[in-house]
Order: sequence, then structure tokens, then C-alpha cells
Amino acid sequence: MSGPLRDRLDLIVDVPPVPGGALDDPEPAESSAAVRARVVEARTRQWQRYGRDGARANAELTGREVSRHCRPDADGRSLLSHAVRAYGLSARGYARVLKVSRTIADLAAAEHVHADHVAEALQYRLAQ
Repeated sequence: MSGPLRDRLDLIVDVPPVPGGALDDPEPAESSAAVRARVVEARTRQWQRYGRDGARANAELTGREVSRHCRPDADGRSLLSHAVRAYGLSARGYARVLKVSRTIADLAAAEHVHADHVAEALQYRLAQ
């Protein structure tokens, strides 16, 4: 996939085939209702953060809003800076990583974006 096209995607996830034995695994996965509740809570946090006149979701943030609302902690900034140098992340890719990091933090009910949120967002961005 070309760089400019790839830059327009928020998540790039490799989904390998499910091993046959995993289908018989008796351990239950998280229920859809639990996932839905977490997503509703994250969206509510976003609506409260951005108010009536702002973006409704992290994906809708403009450049200035990304800088204001998605700024990671020092370790997260360092990790992101390293990724820019090591993987040639574009400005658009950088902003998308920050937005996804903010969403991951919201899903974790974290007030601020931390390095672990940035690391997870980078995993989605840099997947082959």
C-alpha cells in the first residue's frame, strides 16, 4: 500500500487465521455488552471534553485541537519522536497516532495520554 494512502488510515491491523484449537477454548471472551459500555463511556468523555461546539470524537480533531487534547506524557512524546525517526512517520501519520492514543486512553478511562497508549497506537499504525 502506498504511503499517501496508508496515511489516511487510522488503524492497520494484521488479522491472522484463528488456530483450530482456539475455537474450542472454554475461556469466554469479554461480552459485547461490556465492550459497548466501555465505548459509550469513552464517547461520553469525548463529548464532555470537547463541548457543544467542538469535535464530537477524537477522529474529528483539527491540528490545533490534537496538540491541545492528545499531548502524551514525556515518555509518550519520546516514544513517538523515536517512531518518527525510525519509521519515517509523516505529519499526518503522527497526528493519527496521537488521535488513536487519545482514544485508547479514553477507553482505559485515563485522563491523560501515557506512553503505553502511544505504544499501542503505534502498533496499529506500524502493522504490516
